[in-house]
Amino acid sequence: MMTTLHALNDLAPGDEVGSTTLNMIVFGVFIVVTMALVLRASKSTKTAADFYTGGASFTGPQNGFAIAGDYLSAASFLGIAGAIAMQGYDGFLYSIGFLVAWLVALLLVAETLRNTGRFTMADVLSFRLRQRPVRMAAALSTLTVCLFYLIAQMAGAGGLVSLLLNIHNATGQAVVVAVVGLIMIVYVLVGGMKGTTYVQMVKAVLLVSGVAMMCVWVLILVKFNFSDLLAQAVAASPDGDAILNPGLRYGGTVAKELDFISLGIALVLGTAGLPHVLMRFYTVPTAKEARRSVTWAIGLIGAFYLFTLVLGYAAAAMVGPDVIEAAPGKSNAAAPLLAFALGGEIFLGVISAVAFATILAVVAGLAITASASLAHDIYDGVIKHGKATEAAKLRVSRLTVIVIGIASIVLGIGAMNQNIAFLVALAFAVAASANLPTILYSLFWKKFNTTGALFSIYGGLISCLLLITFSPAVSGSSTAMLGENVDFAIYPLSNPGIVSIPLAFLLGIVGTYVGARKQEDPGKAAEMEVRSLTGVGVEKAVSH
Repeated sequence: MMTTLHALNDLAPGDEVGSTTLNMIVFGVFIVVTMALVLRASKSTKTAADFYTGGASFTGPQNGFAIAGDYLSAASFLGIAGAIAMQGYDGFLYSIGFLVAWLVALLLVAETLRNTGRFTMADVLSFRLRQRPVRMAAALSTLTVCLFYLIAQMAGAGGLVSLLLNIHNATGQAVVVAVVGLIMIVYVLVGGMKGTTYVQMVKAVLLVSGVAMMCVWVLILVKFNFSDLLAQAVAASPDGDAILNPGLRYGGTVAKELDFISLGIALVLGTAGLPHVLMRFYTVPTAKEARRSVTWAIGLIGAFYLFTLVLGYAAAAMVGPDVIEAAPGKSNAAAPLLAFALGGEIFLGVISAVAFATILAVVAGLAITASASLAHDIYDGVIKHGKATEAAKLRVSRLTVIVIGIASIVLGIGAMNQNIAFLVALAFAVAASANLPTILYSLFWKKFNTTGALFSIYGGLISCLLLITFSPAVSGSSTAMLGENVDFAIYPLSNPGIVSIPLAFLLGIVGTYVGARKQEDPGKAAEMEVRSLTGVGVEKAVSH
């Protein structure tokens, strides 16, 4: 089989991969084409509603493709393929968790959120609770989740583009991250949600098609004998048969096993609390279209995650762990290196452009969500008491995009050597801790009140951030953000979900009973229940 591949067996760790000139040309063409889409969309972005949700003008299938484009991030393509290549079975756990999470989103939040909100998660929470404190808490939570997610995408962008441009020094990779961040800022400032949605739809088609092509190519080379591919991966891996069995990454000690449980909880519950995914439910005109969009998204996302199993083990077999580990971005380079092994420079350029599209589409969606949260929830809802002008909200939204873009560039540079699937799992933990309990209580518990919401949001957010700060993900290990020379890790697990998520649910209950004397209007709770389950009144609210 290896004789039919590009000569990666002659590639030493650190050698140049592909043609730098060709890669730059492919990237340039992609940026020009997508920027043309964004510019075209910008002509119809006149109001804050257009900027945030595209005027709720997309159909279910269109939004389904956009959701897939938003959800299938660099973590899914680059991070999971690398995790499977290096850790085998345990790496595939990310795919399982990311996919199963959509069942929670579909069954519990997709339709009900569309029926009760207008632009952001805070719209849902403040419908029956006190506006100002709840909007502030929800906005801070949204900004934190978006920033964590953006860090992962920037780290993936830095590793990918550095690999393609043969940049191995830290300064050069930092410049790459900065350039990607600036392009993202321009996309969002110009096109708003409409432009971002079009880019996400195009990206979803390109990504699923490109990954399917790679999988078929790999299976043809092994004569559709997946067992043969696994055998070659075992032969190439220094861990041998261990890459086919559970426990290579999350086994051997009680702490690692608990870390796996924590990861699983965060992945399965995190999607239903991700603000940039929740915001996509407001870009369709009806709750029925929201359900249709999630159904389309699950089909695309499910197919993609099945493909990652083939890609990961193919990278282990055809590229090899040593070459992957020595590349810029380390394990995140597995999928591009596999593309080079299969089709040489041209195929590498095409697949890498798809990966670049993946990163740009996701970071644009995150930036839109962050800007909407700050402008709509904090500026308009808290500071201006709902009386801000359209021009002022648009101005604050665009300023937020610039600020959060710069912050993600700085933090992304510091996280470049982390596996981005792992980094995104931290964002999922924050979302599941700070957002999901409050959303579910607001939708399904009549006694829930403002005190409970504040306890849940701030308690989940603060506990999650503290546990991450004092975990091996930040200090005390060779893969930590601050390296192993700095060590203040006192929490033994890399993912905080097993502690912070149950704690947030518990705090929501405690806060509700602590603030029972300040019970909100029961009529509002009843109205929200009727609206969330039937959609009665939602069309008037959306067109308001």
